[in-house]
Amino acid sequence: MHFPEKLGRRERQILEALYRQGSASVNEVLAELPDPPSYSAVRTFLRILEEKGHVTHTQEGAKYIYHPTKPRPPVAREALFNLMETFFGGRPEQVVNTLLTDEERKLSEEDLDRLAAMIAEARKRGNP
Repeated sequence: MHFPEKLGRRERQILEALYRQGSASVNEVLAELPDPPSYSAVRTFLRILEEKGHVTHTQEGAKYIYHPTKPRPPVAREALFNLMETFFGGRPEQVVNTLLTDEERKLSEEDLDRLAAMIAEARKRGNP
């Protein structure tokens, strides 16, 4: 899955709020946003996300309820690959290195064990 347009920071935050809630009104999205913009700004962002194909809406009485159009895993995967291209030169080992060496957010032993198990499983499957 590939979205032709890249999402801005606020668009990502709004889409993330919709994924957390499953569906939401403008007020419900607004309540989830850090440093929230105005109600009309959120409505505008939702309209833009709808034009880009990321969001759809249904009408319940006088209000619109917004829903993501795509399931979260493919969208998250696309976002991760865009992030990897933008900040890590497309190199997955650089992403992992950042996770392994971050002093503020150290990985737990359980995290490291799970990562090691995933790498071992990928080798068994013959992933390049």
